[in-house]
Amino acid sequence: MKKLLLSLIAVSALAFTTQAQTEKGKFMLGGNVEFKSIKENGASKSNTNFNIVPSVGYFISDNFAIGTGVGFGFAKTQAGTTALPNAATKTQEFVVAPFARYYKGINESFKFFGQLSVPMAFGNNKVTADGDNYAKISKYNNVGVALSPGFAFFPSKKFGIEFSVQGISYNNNSIKDNNGTKIGDSDKSFSIGANFFAPKIGVQFYL
Repeated sequence: MKKLLLSLIAVSALAFTTQAQTEKGKFMLGGNVEFKSIKENGASKSNTNFNIVPSVGYFISDNFAIGTGVGFGFAKTQAGTTALPNAATKTQEFVVAPFARYYKGINESFKFFGQLSVPMAFGNNKVTADGDNYAKISKYNNVGVALSPGFAFFPSKKFGIEFSVQGISYNNNSIKDNNGTKIGDSDKSFSIGANFFAPKIGVQFYL
């Protein structure tokens, strides 16, 4: 009887550990940071990309959270020629990405999840001929929808390491000049499928 009681206590403890990270009323804090610098052959300077989008979510029920990410993106591309060696283009954008996520437990340390997000980016494009004086030439809005599967590993009940892949996504990008006139047609794209050899890796804190 004593062994049975201890076994029941152990099972209950494991169930609590599994539930503790994603139970109703908990918060999840995370996000992503990306930096990339590539120097093309013959270019005087490197192309750079930087993105930071911290996120916060709240579990409105066990294993189901809603939240949003808010951040900033920056990209600079060298476009120099022999005549204009310092010519470059620069993109700056404000990013908002509301999401909903559902977890399905495997055991006390692993859970699958599916995330539906609506990433939106609002930015502008600038150019320079001398590398110093930038002039805005256009602005753009990018709105998308993405459904991404993944799984989380929990070394502790307040910390998770995530691996996710892109599943299904749709993007609509619209560009306008400084007068608000639309430039060309909207760039719409749809993709389905996941590259399991190129997962996204991230961390989340559960409070």
